[in-house]
Amino acid sequence: MIELTVYNFLKTNLSTPVFMEIPKDYPSQFVVIEKTSGAQVNHINSSTIAIKSYSDSLYKAAVLNDEVVETMLNGLINESDISSVKLNSSYNFTDTSTKQYRYQAVFDIVHY
Repeated sequence: MIELTVYNFLKTNLSTPVFMEIPKDYPSQFVVIEKTSGAQVNHINSSTIAIKSYSDSLYKAAVLNDEVVETMLNGLINESDISSVKLNSSYNFTDTSTKQYRYQAVFDIVHY
């Protein structure tokens, strides 16, 4: 499961807590992983993964997002079941309904 691979990788390589969903009692800064789509061609899987970086200020959310992008692009490719990691997009994704500052980085990942 690609979500678990990304979760374990980020949990090991980021100093910020990483979750698969927003916890009830969340810290001031954290990351949430979400698979937004996936496909399979010739037994090769591809997935689009959105990683949301939350913080108590827009600046801190942006800095955390940059750390996530750098970590994903420079390290996830070294996992045994990953063959390609590409940054699809990265942008301010502040949640206006909850007033939570967040950025989102979207990655296209090819995996086995």
